[in-house]
Amino acid sequence: MTEVKTNRNHKDSVFTMLFSEPSAALELYNAVTGQNYPPDTKIEIVTLSNALFKGQLNDVAFVVDDRLVVLIEHQSTVNNNIPLRMLMYLGREYERITKGKDLYREKLIKIPAPEFIVLYNGKDEFPDFKELRLSDSFKTKGKGNLELVANVYNINKGRNAEIAGKSPVLSGYNELIAEINKNRQIMELAEAVEVAIKSCVERNILVYFLEKHASEVLNMLFTEWNLDDAIEVAKEEAREELFELLESGVSLAEAKKILSKQTSPATA
Repeated sequence: MTEVKTNRNHKDSVFTMLFSEPSAALELYNAVTGQNYPPDTKIEIVTLSNALFKGQLNDVAFVVDDRLVVLIEHQSTVNNNIPLRMLMYLGREYERITKGKDLYREKLIKIPAPEFIVLYNGKDEFPDFKELRLSDSFKTKGKGNLELVANVYNINKGRNAEIAGKSPVLSGYNELIAEINKNRQIMELAEAVEVAIKSCVERNILVYFLEKHASEVLNMLFTEWNLDDAIEVAKEEAREELFELLESGVSLAEAKKILSKQTSPATA
C-alpha cells in the first residue's frame, strides 16, 4: 500500500483542485444553473487562499459573464452560518477587485454580481435543494436592508441526478466520494482512499485528473477524511465530558462555557 503522509497544514482540497480548472468550473456552473455558456467562454478563477476550508468548507470562486460565483463543497453537517461566512468572503473578493480604485469618487464603480452555490456531500439526511438566508441570522426578524441567499444542492450519489448528468466531472467526483464511503465500512481510511482511486481509474472515471495528481489526491483525501473523523471524535468526547461535569455539580451554563473554551480553537 502507498504510504500516506498527513499534512495538517495542507489547506487545498480535491474539490478545489478539480474545479479550479476553468473548463470544469464552467461545466459545473452550466449544470447547476441551467445556463449554456460555450466551452470558449472566458472564466477567471479568483479563489481566495484558505478562506473557507476550516470546518470542511472547500471553496472555489470564479468570475464568468460579470458574475462572481462563490462555490463551496460541504462534507459535514450543513452549517447554518454559511451565508454569514459567504458575506465575509464576498467582502474580501470585492476588496481585491476594487483595489487601487478610488471608492470616494462620485463615479459609480461597477462590480460583478454575486452568486452563491453550496454543494452538499455529507452523510446526514438533507433535501435535494434548500436556500440558506443571511436574514435568518438577524436578531430582529424582518429588519435590515441586506440579504444574501446561498443555494444548497445535495450532490450525493443518486441525488440531483440531472445536475450530475450535465457535468461529467461532478459525476466522477461523486463516484469517487461514494466509493471511499463504501470502502470505509470494511477498510482503514488510507486503504479505502487508495482503493477508491484505483477503482475510478479502472472504470475510466476522472482518469486524467487522478493519474496526473495521484499522490496529491491521495494525501488530500486522507487529510480531509482525517479532519472529518477528528471533528466527530471531538463531538463525542465533548458529550462525555459534559456528562462528567454535570455529575460533578457544575451547572449546565458553566459546563458549556468550559467546553466552548476547549473546542473553539479547533473548530473555528
